[in-house]
Amino acid sequence: MIAVLGECVADAFTTTHPSASPDGRGGNADHGDRSGGGGYDGGRGGLGLRVLPGGGPANTAVALARLGTPARFLGRLSGDVFGGLFREHLAASGVDLSGCVEAAEPSTLAVAALDADGRADYTFYAEGAADWQWSRDELAPARLGSATCLHTGSLALVRAPGRAAVEEFARAASAHATISVDPNVRPSLAAKGDYQVARWCSWADILRLSDDDLEFLLPGVSPEHACDTWHEAGARLVVVTRGAAGALVSLNGERATVPASKVEVVDTVGAGDSFTAGLLHHLHAGGHLGGRLDGLDLGTAVEAAAFAAHVAALTCSVPGANPPWPAQLTTPLAPPS
Repeated sequence: MIAVLGECVADAFTTTHPSASPDGRGGNADHGDRSGGGGYDGGRGGLGLRVLPGGGPANTAVALARLGTPARFLGRLSGDVFGGLFREHLAASGVDLSGCVEAAEPSTLAVAALDADGRADYTFYAEGAADWQWSRDELAPARLGSATCLHTGSLALVRAPGRAAVEEFARAASAHATISVDPNVRPSLAAKGDYQVARWCSWADILRLSDDDLEFLLPGVSPEHACDTWHEAGARLVVVTRGAAGALVSLNGERATVPASKVEVVDTVGAGDSFTAGLLHHLHAGGHLGGRLDGLDLGTAVEAAAFAAHVAALTCSVPGANPPWPAQLTTPLAPPS
């Protein structure tokens, strides 16, 4: 089993509705919302929101469970309407929620605008939200259960007041479980100094990050040099995903590249989270999790990353963070038109 610790976020995708014309008839709608649908605007025009369950760690837990790896989500789930949405979504995908905390605080909301390439620009409404209030009592070692791997990162490791408890929990778990970290940088919610990646690597075995994350964390530094920096800090496997350019896989300094699977992109929401899930799923299936990756070789790591790239591509081919089920993995990807 893989445990995933972090946040659930309500992703609200924007839809521009028709504006009323001077003669009272509606103008032309802007159908730029590729997440599909919006809300009623009373005929006056305006902005609608379609809310979907998201959040990097929650997306990873859903993708793992759909792929067939038992996944336990460790999250603080609010009692508000979004918290109910999260529970339904996670449970429907087969995620174990027994490690979750019933939280009194509200859920985190992110309003996402998609650009022409399907990349989302988020505005977060996160002050005082449930996700960041972890205490040491809530993260007792027993919450990990029998998991052979703990995946965490994203905002859980950088947002006060809970970040210290999350890091302490992950550090303790490293004594008997493989630790995976995805920084999933969000500059609007945390400063560069909050992302203590080198320190995290002292107890993490796997570091997966995007090229955008890398540019924020180590501007102007090549991916290869960055990998060496994080290997020296302690991480054995570092994977840098680069969108359509594929991924760089670095195992203790041995490196290879993995091409991206070609796909007609609807949006890229949740693609990185699905990649992480595909990587961990493949490593779990091969019996490589549960320790320090001592038996892992570069060829096996590359196979895992290639599988992960396929999972991520399938996620990009549909709206929102909607990772594939096993039956969809055999469906050939159509090349972009």
